[in-house]
Amino acid sequence: MITLYSFGPNFGLADPSPFVLKVAAWLRLAEIPFSWSADLNHLRRAPKGKLPFIDDNGQIVADSWFIIRHLQRHYDDPLDRWLSPEQRAVSSLVEKSLDENFYWTIIHARWIRDDTWPTIRQAFFGGMPWPLRQLVPWLARRTTRNAFIKQGMGRHSDEEILQIADDTLRSLSLLLGDKQWIMGERPCTLDAVVFAFVAQVTLIELDNDLSRLARRYDKLLHYCARINSAYFSADETAAG
Repeated sequence: MITLYSFGPNFGLADPSPFVLKVAAWLRLAEIPFSWSADLNHLRRAPKGKLPFIDDNGQIVADSWFIIRHLQRHYDDPLDRWLSPEQRAVSSLVEKSLDENFYWTIIHARWIRDDTWPTIRQAFFGGMPWPLRQLVPWLARRTTRNAFIKQGMGRHSDEEILQIADDTLRSLSLLLGDKQWIMGERPCTLDAVVFAFVAQVTLIELDNDLSRLARRYDKLLHYCARINSAYFSADETAAG
């Protein structure tokens, strides 16, 4: 049995991390059973200091990209074996665009902008005893802000960051078109990836400039809602 170590449900999603949700969606689309182990304290023993990681019958694998490649190798590539080499190439490049670029627009909306940050702070740090609930979120936000600037996204204005997000969402909407799945009539790894990231800005129970922008893309919104309803239960998306 595979165990997926995660943050846990929040804001109406099975996990507020697109990287955790990517792995969970991949496993669900591939119909591979797994169990959740949700606890922020998992970060302390995560091999790379971040979530997710999995325990696959005693083999620990960290980082969503390496987790999915491990699962593809060990479970006969159930989602992508029907793809052409060209489709695989497109899938790989889009995944990296979301991992390395669009992700930072989500960070901006949640951790950098002052309108959403109080909600994030309360959700992740509100249960800590004083004075930790004052000190830890301040340190976490400062660390995130520094990484945001070093990555390069933090050198843009709010308006420019929304333009970057809008370009990605428009491109994904065009790629999806009127199809049921990104590549056609069957799901593939890219569907797990696109769902995981776009759900974070459409289905998420947060209201900010990024979520309002994303919800204008009806095709993406309905696509994420359909996958979420079909593959994740109400219990899995309700914060405990």
